Amino acid sequence: MPAQSVIIIGAGIYGVTASIELRQRGYDVSLFDPGPLPHPLAASTDISKAIRMDYGADEGYMALMESALDIWRQWNAIFPEPLFHETGVTYLCQSEMKPGGFEHDSYQLLLKRGHKPQRMRSDDIRKSFPVWNADLYVDGYFNPEGGYAESGKVVTRLIEEATRLGVKLFPNQKFARLIEKGSRVGGIINGDGVTFESDAVIICAGAWTHHLLPHLKGMLRSVGQPVFHLRPNDPLPYWPSRFPTYGADISNSGYYGFPINRDGVVKIANHGVGREMHPESSDRVVTPKEMRQLREFLQTSFPSLADAPITYTRVCLYSDSWDGHLWIDRDPQREGLVVAAGDSGHAFKFAPVLGSIIADALEEKTNPRFRWRPNVKPPKSEEAARHQ
Repeated sequence: MPAQSVIIIGAGIYGVTASIELRQRGYDVSLFDPGPLPHPLAASTDISKAIRMDYGADEGYMALMESALDIWRQWNAIFPEPLFHETGVTYLCQSEMKPGGFEHDSYQLLLKRGHKPQRMRSDDIRKSFPVWNADLYVDGYFNPEGGYAESGKVVTRLIEEATRLGVKLFPNQKFARLIEKGSRVGGIINGDGVTFESDAVIICAGAWTHHLLPHLKGMLRSVGQPVFHLRPNDPLPYWPSRFPTYGADISNSGYYGFPINRDGVVKIANHGVGREMHPESSDRVVTPKEMRQLREFLQTSFPSLADAPITYTRVCLYSDSWDGHLWIDRDPQREGLVVAAGDSGHAFKFAPVLGSIIADALEEKTNPRFRWRPNVKPPKSEEAARHQ
């Protein structure tokens, strides 16, 4: 009996990992994307994404990341070059860690699960991480497990693996609509009107998801966050041993970043409220206000970077769910359709286990946490703000 056929829309980290897993399970897989591969506007097409197990008091995500982290290390051994850099991660805050705070709860949960984070006070920060303003950052911890991955290169490598396994690639193919036969989905029609039939369709379109599937509007939103590349005059203070992947009082500031890479670039980004926009909007540029806010952050947190030239900026768009969890499940109203989206801002770190979660959903073994949940709505304050 021939393998079941599956079309996947979107070749970012969701789509490519799903294609590999499904092909390994014996499915006939076709992977479509509207751009070249990897797509230049995809959230995963970047120089780095954080790989960390630190999730406050959320033990479920920490456990999932423990599994993913082991496979990241295995990938390093089989990739032509290591793309996961285990610099460790540090989370520092501007006041003493207290219960209920992200740093405190992450630190305590790491200890509970047998990990060995190192508590960092001002004197420790000043000694170990001299770039940081240790008069401002007075508490936190360093977790030697975790770091960052060269995300764009990881996607490229996984696309190569998908090809090797026999996944059929269809780059530069715009999705127009689903083929719907009653309540069943039977394939897709592309932007040129060409029909592609299949037994199932998986939408892995990131920030484009609810624009392609309008019935998801209100459940998902595409949110832009600013990203900056800086080039310090002296690279040595930003080497990983002195400047590991970090969150800077992350719950309050939204700023996180990475050590200097092989091209002499220090990447800093902000994940805050963000700006809702279409992923192909002309407004997808970093604003003067966001530039000014970055300089203010640098002046107080990393004074030696305050005047470093900014060599590149981008607005990274994420597909966010209102409750902050992944959204990976079968559409209850459309047989044969699976949606894999939601909070793509932190999905990348789960790449080694993401494909199996999506494949399980197709096979009706959905992770309960990532189930279809249309009743999750925006907080009243945010809903009001959207209509002002």
